[in-house]
Amino acid sequence: MKIQKGEAINFIRQKDYEFIKELGQGGCGKTVLLRDPIIDEEFVCKKYSPYYEELMDELFPNFIREIKILHKLYHRNIVRVFNYHLYQEQKTGFILMERIRGDDVEDYIKENPDSINDLFVQAIDAFSYLEKNGILHRDIRPQNILVSNNGVLKVIDFGFGKIANRKQDFDKSISINWWCEPPDDFEQESYSHCTEIYFLGKLFEKVIQDHNIDSFKHLTILRGMNKLDPADRVESFSEIQNNLLSNSFDEVDFTHSELIAYREFSNLMYYHIAKTNPDTKYRDEVLDALSMLESAYRSFMLEEEVPNASVVINCFILGDYSYRPKGMDVGKVKAFIDVLKSVTSEKQRIILANLHTKFDSIERDTKYSGMMADVPF
Repeated sequence: MKIQKGEAINFIRQKDYEFIKELGQGGCGKTVLLRDPIIDEEFVCKKYSPYYEELMDELFPNFIREIKILHKLYHRNIVRVFNYHLYQEQKTGFILMERIRGDDVEDYIKENPDSINDLFVQAIDAFSYLEKNGILHRDIRPQNILVSNNGVLKVIDFGFGKIANRKQDFDKSISINWWCEPPDDFEQESYSHCTEIYFLGKLFEKVIQDHNIDSFKHLTILRGMNKLDPADRVESFSEIQNNLLSNSFDEVDFTHSELIAYREFSNLMYYHIAKTNPDTKYRDEVLDALSMLESAYRSFMLEEEVPNASVVINCFILGDYSYRPKGMDVGKVKAFIDVLKSVTSEKQRIILANLHTKFDSIERDTKYSGMMADVPF
């Protein structure tokens, strides 16, 4: 029987999970740890269950909004949501998320003070991604920024989150007992991404002061984040990202072999991309590019040359371009993959930023008609 568009699909059985333990109770819900016995994986489950029962009706839209926000996001440094079950008539629901084995950012840095620079960069990456997607977190505190045991920072708990697309979306429509001095934004009844910059900056400032950390390399940037007056504060997370990348070129040392692998690969890309269109964009998520590149490599790893260079170029370029399909050395692609997998996330970001600069030097022209070039459709 053919299913019609819009027709409801009824699943045969509900999904059963094994309860492991309770994890905590927040203002809007309780979290527990569950196990899926079929795939032998653990998940964090957040149940809508406000601490104050009289707020049950008032906060339920926040829970629904959190589900919507999490389904819009996919970033290495933001908690991943797998599924949800919503029961609107009963004013309850559940969100299934990845389990993050680790500590909150403050406790992690206390035990691993040398990690603070990398974690600061990861946090800026996460909130820059939220900024680009028009999403405010609105509850930035150590308990909502976790770090896994392998050093990956994860922003969690979007219960107070908000999608902000219009000027009126940046009003201070939130009431939280803030853990630090509120900025002047609140006197102006405003809460924007610039406000989030302040709270993230104050969080790292507190960690540095509380644990007497003297290895933090971005104090000038941090001071620009912590201004009470938003007029004096750095305006956007993307601006901070650019400043971090500029500083990193002087502060991060690449080994000779890393430099050689990068330069040979970037020269390959520069040669094989003949021209790009004016609206061509670049892939800005390192792990996405790396995952695609590894997958592509498996399809030609036994060859001396990549059969068609577009399978490599497509890992980094979004949009139309003209290219030279033959002559890309498989060994140089493999060497670049090995470097990108082995270096720190800070080095990964520098490598990708350098590649983008290299791409910017390629002429943009939609009318390219060279004999050696093809257009990938």
